Amino acid sequence: MASRDCMPPDSIKARQHIRMNTKVPDKGGALKMEKKNRIFGRIITRLIAKEELSKTEAYDAFNMILNNEVSDMQQGAFLAALTAKGETADEVAGGWRAIYELDTEKVTFTDPEGVVDNCGTGMDTFKTFNISTAAAIVAAGGGVKVARHGARAISSVCGTVDMAEALGVDVECGVEVVASSIRQAGLGLFNGMSSKVHPMALSRILSQIHFGSPLNIAASLANPALPKIAVRGVYAKDLLLPVAQVMQSIGYTDALVVYGSINGSTQGMDEASVCGTTCCAKLENGKISEFTFEPEDCGLPTHSALELAADANISDAAVNMVALLGEHSPGARTDAVLLNAALLFLVKGMVTTLKDGVEQARGVLTTGQAMKTLRGWVALQNTTPDVGLTKLNHLQEKAATCRNC
Repeated sequence: MASRDCMPPDSIKARQHIRMNTKVPDKGGALKMEKKNRIFGRIITRLIAKEELSKTEAYDAFNMILNNEVSDMQQGAFLAALTAKGETADEVAGGWRAIYELDTEKVTFTDPEGVVDNCGTGMDTFKTFNISTAAAIVAAGGGVKVARHGARAISSVCGTVDMAEALGVDVECGVEVVASSIRQAGLGLFNGMSSKVHPMALSRILSQIHFGSPLNIAASLANPALPKIAVRGVYAKDLLLPVAQVMQSIGYTDALVVYGSINGSTQGMDEASVCGTTCCAKLENGKISEFTFEPEDCGLPTHSALELAADANISDAAVNMVALLGEHSPGARTDAVLLNAALLFLVKGMVTTLKDGVEQARGVLTTGQAMKTLRGWVALQNTTPDVGLTKLNHLQEKAATCRNC
């Protein structure tokens, strides 16, 4: 074998180049993750055994997930095990704290008590059209300042962010643009899957899971505006009380947590229902109470759930949304929007009964204030307002054409 001194200069340079450009495995980093995987595995084992985590333990576990300190397999196993066990209020609160502290850009309002959020957790078993977005627009048209926090579709065709984008709203803008829209138009949406809102990890995680988990609940509560008042839809009836307790523990003063059922079906929705009984947990004056109501209690008929089913694609969903807000024609979809807007009026203290809230919402629709609010939202939550308004104008033209067909 030739010695190094006897090798041709070109060969020496070639070997030096290979050594300099060959990536050496980070054994220290791999060993560190393996150690954390083992520690994290013990947490998962506890959850499988139905043991509960303290708020601090849940915070630490979610912290490791957000920082990507354990493998993807461990992260998914943790969320699945926590979901299967059934999450406690402390576990969700710990997750919320991790997301809010570590992975949320914040905004400040001079009157945080005046801002209201409405959001569903998603992952419900019956997929409706985007009721919560329409309800938010109607409530904002009636004087509620709505600071929404939502995501793109994970298990449905059109999520909150997808709908807003289709209507012409800029969903990739910074949090201060959203805050300005809330102040001026009465409505704004923080994109829960945008790096400008959650810069560390939330989008990475949410885009990879397709089942309901405590992460959905904790993430939905990590609103940059940190509102004190909210309407929250959940994907399962047994989440009503735990979510209300979480909201109480993290500083909400008033909240309505709802799960809507469908007569003759085991399916349900993370909205108030015009198809059957709505179950509700109410936070008020520091106390939580539970109650139910029927559509008839709110002055509305009971409808078939098929009339509320999600549209086939985002384009159709956007046209139908604009048509609903502009035409205010009677039917299941309109009634669903009226009922869910009424929840916002009620939790804000602007009405004393849901029936009164429904009538207030109806007035917003019939006077054209809902469409005016939508236009204001598109114009103000936008880095390119002309582009957004042009998109909305095209949707209105399509809605008019469909009406005249």
